[in-house]
This record gives sequence, C-alpha cells and structure tokens, in this order.
Amino acid sequence: MFRYPTILAMFVALLATSHSATPLSAQPASISPQDFSARARIDPDRTLSVETDDGMALDVALTQAVPYRVFTLDDPMRIILDFRAVTWDGLTPKRLQRAAPIRAAALGQLADGWSRMVLEIDRPLAIETAGMLTDPVEGTATVQLRLTATTAQAFRATIQPPKSASDAARAARTPAAQTKKPQGAPLTVVLDPGHGGIDVGAQVGDLKEAELTLTFAREIKEILLRTGRYRVLLTRDEDSFVPLETRVAFANQSGADLFISLHADTIAQGNASGATVYTLSAQATDIASEKLAERHNRQDLLIGLDLSAQDDTVARVLMDLARLDTAPRSENLAQAIVQGIDQTGARISNRPLRASGFSVLKSPDIPSVLIELGFLSDARDLQDLTSANWRARMATGIRNALQDWSDQDAARATLLRK
Repeated sequence: MFRYPTILAMFVALLATSHSATPLSAQPASISPQDFSARARIDPDRTLSVETDDGMALDVALTQAVPYRVFTLDDPMRIILDFRAVTWDGLTPKRLQRAAPIRAAALGQLADGWSRMVLEIDRPLAIETAGMLTDPVEGTATVQLRLTATTAQAFRATIQPPKSASDAARAARTPAAQTKKPQGAPLTVVLDPGHGGIDVGAQVGDLKEAELTLTFAREIKEILLRTGRYRVLLTRDEDSFVPLETRVAFANQSGADLFISLHADTIAQGNASGATVYTLSAQATDIASEKLAERHNRQDLLIGLDLSAQDDTVARVLMDLARLDTAPRSENLAQAIVQGIDQTGARISNRPLRASGFSVLKSPDIPSVLIELGFLSDARDLQDLTSANWRARMATGIRNALQDWSDQDAARATLLRK
C-alpha cells in the first residue's frame, strides 16, 4: 500500500462547502475500503478539467465517496490520482485533455484494488488544495483538485515515489528459496500476460494488446494443465496493471521453473510480422529490439512507478553468477519455442531469435523468455491473433516446445552432475 506523501501538503485545505455538501476527512488513509459497499462509478459529464489563470482545476465526479490519494512525479511531470475501486466507464483520456496543461492522460486499474488516473502536464504545477465533497442526499462525491503554477525546482521538491514500487523492486532482486524438486514433479510455469489495467499496450481499433495477451495466457494455461506435467500460474488473471518488477518477484516467490512473457506489439517504422522470441541481453541484437525493450521498460515509470533504484555491487555480482547458468537455459528455451511454433505452420519472424534488455526477463535464476506472438501493426498478424484456431495452434506449438525443452534440460542437468 502506498504511503501518503506529506511533502505534498496534499490535503492541507478543504474547499468551502454549502449546507448540502459535507467534506470527508482530509486524511484519506483513515478511511478503510470496507466502509463502502460497492465499486464507485465515474460520472463523465460532471468530471471536468479547466485551465485557470494561474494553473488548473480538476473535478472528478463519483457515484459515491471512496478513499483516494494524490501525488506528483517527474520526468515527465505527472499528477497521479488513485481511487479505491472506481470504474472509469464513459470517461476518456481525450476528455481530460481539454485543459491545456494536460499533455496526455491514462486511466485504468492497479493490481492492488486501486484505480489510477495519470495526468502528464506540460508545466510545473503545485497542488494547492485537494478535497472531497459529498452530497448527503444523493450520496455522490466529487474530488476537487486545484493546482497553481510553480517552478520546476519547487515541483521536483514535492516528488515522493510510492513506497510500494521500491518494495516490489527489492522483492524482485531477492532470489526465492530454492528447494530440491522431487523427480517427476510438475514444473512450475509462470505465464505473464503483458500490460493490463491502466497500461493497455498496443492498440488497433478496439483490439488491445492487454486483452489479447490475457486471452492467450488463459488458453495456453488450459493446454499445459491437460498434460499433467505443469503447474501453471499467471502474473495477472484480470485486467489490472502489474509492475514489471512485481511480475519478476511473483515468479521468484512462486518457485517458477520457467517464465514466459506474452506480448503482441506494434511497430511504427519498417515492417515486422510473425512470432519472435526474446531473451535477456545488455546488448540488443538490433535497433528495433532495443527500442521495443525501452518502450516496455519505461511503461512502469509513465504509469506512476519509480523503479530507478539500482542493485548494489554485491547483488549484481551474485546475479551475474547465477545468470551464467540461467542464460544458456533461456536461450535453449527460446530456440525450442521457435521450433515448436514453426512446426505448427504458424508464421515466425525472419529473425525469430532476438535479445534485448527487457526488465521482465531479469530474474537471475529462472529461465525467462518474452514472446511477441505477432504484431498488431501487420494485417495478417492481426487476423491471426484474433483467430481462436490460430491461437490454439500457437499454444500447441509452445506446449510441444516446453515438453522438449524440459526433457533436454533435465538430461543436461544429469550430465552436469556427473
């Protein structure tokens, strides 16, 4: 759970209220989620963002009062508003961008049950007042935020990244306790549907990468479970945002034997089509892979998480040693998946094996790969990705690949022990 930033003076004053509106406590932390019986809904018609002479005014109208929190982040400058369980239906980022200071906006769900609004602003603004007004008759509520112009230096002075982000990063860097797996025991496979919640990923028309990867993850999970050879877990099983480092931490804490991240991106320049499998490398195999990894890795920051803390020297050395064993196993896994997909007749890229610095692949002791199932920017890939028959073929190819890889990996481990 995030701590409420005191340095923002984020609830220092409540707006004056009439006899028909009663402000909630200026400390949202004191309001527990169980005080409210149902998920609140946004009222898009009464949710307004307006540029003022010295800044901006924002009103977020809700069907009922909920706990909320607000903080700022830099690079780029953002105002983050979190609400406990709000449905955003009817409100679009474009509507929020009517106020000139708002350069971009994003809305969605976080994995911890909170709903997030991210407002990227084009100038430094200070939170002057933040308060919630409630209607005692209707039960509706409005969060009113008033921001005034400030200096870049003063804006940076208010930054306090959410505590939970650094917690997730530390957890991801801590290897799970390894216990000897009984011979013949099912392997634990962690499937990672890319994006989710506030981060929809690539989008073409109404088709969102986050929805597509979740659908495919659920389908391949069923296929793997039917073999009886695998225990299968998903990093997310709903449309919620899960930070990259938390996905890695989940795999570690679950005792994963292998980790597969699933994506279906777009490419703005050039042509890309067919399935591609990535492994981790500090040096990208090509410019396109480097740019793709940068986009994936930066998304957590844009959504409102600061994971800039670096591993200390000892931790880096230990992880590098662990990867001496894990890296070739990941490469073998990637090769097996490419072969498995190719054998089904599904299209693969003309360079199906690539590498780059994807944060989600950085577990030091779990073989990890990232599969671009196809590219939404390619018409044929788009058609394939929306076909249940094609997805079944793709899932079968990956299943066959995992069976071959796990048999060969066990054989190699036996040779090493001898």
